[in-house]
Amino acid sequence: MKIKRFLTGIIGFPIVALLLIFGNNYIFSILCFLISIVGMNEYTNCVSKKVHPIKWISFLSTLFVGIIALIPTLYLNYIIQFGIPVLLLILFLHVIISNMKISFEDITYTLIGILYIVGLISFLPLTYSYNGNIPGKVLIWFILFSAWGTDTWAYLVGMKIGKTKFSKVSPNKSIEGCIAGVIGAVAMTVLFAFALNYYLKLGISYFTIGIISAVLSLIGQIGDFSASVIKRTFDVKDFSEIFPGHGGMLDRIDSVIFIAPFAYLLLTLFL
Repeated sequence: MKIKRFLTGIIGFPIVALLLIFGNNYIFSILCFLISIVGMNEYTNCVSKKVHPIKWISFLSTLFVGIIALIPTLYLNYIIQFGIPVLLLILFLHVIISNMKISFEDITYTLIGILYIVGLISFLPLTYSYNGNIPGKVLIWFILFSAWGTDTWAYLVGMKIGKTKFSKVSPNKSIEGCIAGVIGAVAMTVLFAFALNYYLKLGISYFTIGIISAVLSLIGQIGDFSASVIKRTFDVKDFSEIFPGHGGMLDRIDSVIFIAPFAYLLLTLFL
């Protein structure tokens, strides 16, 4: 399992790096769209063990991730403001028209899936396309390093010295691993900021990015636990097995997508 996990990371990182460096807003939005489709498929398959999510609207909603780079900011705000009321209207109409054959529980899990996958993932292309003092192509790496630094160091330290269990939600995780994850995330993001300052003269504050990455690391770990809550509720070990040693798409990006909206806010405000 450890070898599979290592090989998956070694193969996957260069692919992601090339797409981020040489891609553009449209390519990245399409990538996020594909990720959201896979993630939605994993989520609906998972919850279908106990409820009946409305799949057509779940998958249709993923289109938003794919077209977000094409939508002007003014119209994007309107779409977000009115999208949720329209979504609720459609979901409750399903309950009414079906004479309660579709239950409130069914539409609740459908809505949660859309917010969890589409709502969170959409902040990745928003960050990537950001046009500010520090371009989105740079900011997106702070999200990834915060998540990957946390996952890597929490896993390594937790396996070696993790004794104090954190929660029954995910019994393999430890407080020692949690602390190591925060330290690892801060170290990776500060080193990345140092490289950016040295080569690109961006003037990023190490203190600011250190605090931001520590916050994002903790949020990412909550995201990891949140995915575990879903899996425990529906009694599955992994969302799927498409990544050997890592599980499914949602198993791999659970912390990244939870970090994304908070990173977008913090990075665009303070850097």
